[in-house]
Amino acid sequence: MSGHSKWANTKHRKGRQDIKRAKIFTKLARSITVAVREGGGDPQYNATLATAIEKAKAGNMPNDNIDRAVKNGLGGANGEQYEHINYEAYGPNGTAFIVMTLTNNRNRTAADVRHYFSKFGGNLGTTGCVGYLFDRKGVIAIENKDEYDEDEIMMMALESGAEDIEANEDNFEITTTPEDFMKVLNEIKKQGFEDAKGEIIFIPQNYVKVDDEEALKNLNKLIDALDDNDDIQEYYHNWDEPDEE
Repeated sequence: MSGHSKWANTKHRKGRQDIKRAKIFTKLARSITVAVREGGGDPQYNATLATAIEKAKAGNMPNDNIDRAVKNGLGGANGEQYEHINYEAYGPNGTAFIVMTLTNNRNRTAADVRHYFSKFGGNLGTTGCVGYLFDRKGVIAIENKDEYDEDEIMMMALESGAEDIEANEDNFEITTTPEDFMKVLNEIKKQGFEDAKGEIIFIPQNYVKVDDEEALKNLNKLIDALDDNDDIQEYYHNWDEPDEE
């Protein structure tokens, strides 16, 4: 992971989607609504909902939108029924992708995902084909301010149950297991770091550099297609994506 900021990579991925923010908010709201329908409206007793709300906050979704999504979920099971389906795929130039969806029509979603990868130089794989190349982790970011003491933050994070903490120019990045993510985040906020943000993500164990011009074009087109699909909630890849992109 040397040289790679997990949180910066996540923000960079989201940054590509800024021009489609309304679509992103719709996806986040759907995730919250479904979490409420499946496990109730109290995030203290519904870890899936707590995580979905935290992801929405990390994506700068307004609180009014979050509250509205929770209320929609509390309205009962009326409306369309959704299910979570994840796909693993090979992208151009040996890259690996994990695509997470929330869909009311699994046949449509599977066909769409398969089409995107086939069209842009990859192919849809079987479950487990690339998953071993990623680690599922919670990542929490605290802005790196001059007045913060790195040793104190490191001790606070580890005592809260974090696995690791790294400091970079912009943030302190705290890594947790998925199970401990909300516990650690809540403890960090109790310690006065109210602006701490995070989510549970897939982190590549290694990154793939892509220099071929045609493969780069296909990767960008593939990512645009994944962004545009309403059923696709999140995707992760191990492409060493240039900052200028």
